[in-house]
Amino acid sequence: MVLVFLDEMGYSVWPEAAADWCEPAPAQPPWADRQKSPNGLWRIAGALNALTGQVTYVDGYIVGRAKVIALYRRLVQTYPQARKIYVVQDNWSIHGHPEVLEAIQAYPQIEAVWLPTYAPWLNPIEKLWRWLRQDILKLHRLAGDPKELRQRVNGFLAQSITGSWALLRYVGLLGEGQLAKAIPRHGLPNLFVKTHQDCRFH
Repeated sequence: MVLVFLDEMGYSVWPEAAADWCEPAPAQPPWADRQKSPNGLWRIAGALNALTGQVTYVDGYIVGRAKVIALYRRLVQTYPQARKIYVVQDNWSIHGHPEVLEAIQAYPQIEAVWLPTYAPWLNPIEKLWRWLRQDILKLHRLAGDPKELRQRVNGFLAQSITGSWALLRYVGLLGEGQLAKAIPRHGLPNLFVKTHQDCRFH
């Protein structure tokens, strides 16, 4: 059995604001190169393995029904031996779209586990996005080179493509936190071995 936490995020080619060191006045503060660079957006849909820290993701200019379906397909490819893949996800309308639900039927090993509405703190992958923003997206100097920025973002995610104990600890799935205690290292907790109906919250 496999348990993953799924979520989506978007980022801009313009850097996110943050405190930084620079030369003292009257030197000019550093600026990102915004010349000929629209505030384009790029999006990621990812899934974090609760036991290994492995990250599976897809990205694109648009993350909608097709990309979410592609992520489910990639999960099945990533875990070919899994009899059941529990996918913990929020109530974003795309997740419950008829086309997405129909596509999932082709992957009987996937079972959705629905988080309560408006409860992002229950999804540990949100902290992965926070780490990504802190290390890569804040004050970057690549507004004029969106291709390089995307490569750096993908490189950050690729660090956990085969698993990461450091990531598990960072997001609270390893250590002494309540969520870590709820997920034993030797397998899945009883919470995630319920029916789809039992696990859905409104």
